[in-house]
Amino acid sequence: MAMNRIQFQPGLSMPAFLKRYGTESQCAAALEHARWPTGFRCPRCDGAAYSRVRGRTHPLFQCQACRHQTSLIAGTVMQSSKLALTVWFLAIYLISQAKTGLSALALMRQLGVSYPTAWLIHHKLMCAMAQREARYVLEGQVQVDDAYLGGERSGGKVGRGSENKVPFVAAVSLSDDGHPLRIKLTPVSGFSLKAIGQWAQSSLAPGCTVFSDGLACFTSRPARCPPPPLVGAKQAALSSGSTPCWVTSRPA
Repeated sequence: MAMNRIQFQPGLSMPAFLKRYGTESQCAAALEHARWPTGFRCPRCDGAAYSRVRGRTHPLFQCQACRHQTSLIAGTVMQSSKLALTVWFLAIYLISQAKTGLSALALMRQLGVSYPTAWLIHHKLMCAMAQREARYVLEGQVQVDDAYLGGERSGGKVGRGSENKVPFVAAVSLSDDGHPLRIKLTPVSGFSLKAIGQWAQSSLAPGCTVFSDGLACFTSRPARCPPPPLVGAKQAALSSGSTPCWVTSRPA
């Protein structure tokens, strides 16, 4: 069996992470660069000259022009936290690297903090990740498919329309050479023209080209997305071998 290049792509190992963000000063320098890539700018007067206030848990910057003080963690998920930056950075690493998710209880054991603290860290990071993903839309070539989650309880209808499953849209945008760029997994009320039309309004960029398996609801599209979705083109492209099918809930 050929190796799945997506599954075996290199990532950031734990030793590499600790080498890069293992100390408080390293984490502070990385956060400072992320906030002010070209150097400190006062949020009040946009001044560049500053002095550092010592003796605090986290770096505090004071503008020399207006004397406004700004904490390094102000306006971030870490705001008002007394935890070391190394704890926050390690939590971000552990949650982002967990393929099957990481519970607050597991995070508590990994970080060596109390459960309420681990739960709050977990909640803040997950909310930040969700807000970030909500800002993106799929553009260019987009493959879509209907999918379902659930079915653990016995009884009830099987397949589409089952009251025992949660329907959601699985969609992935592709680069010019046919490689996946970004994926969206969005729960929907059902696979109706209205529900898919609402999903398309919030998830698709103007001018994108949508490939589907021919399900009737995927003919719905917002007016800003010409040309119309190429219903059935996904299976045709897959069978011809010109474009791999990156999103499917059933075997092709």
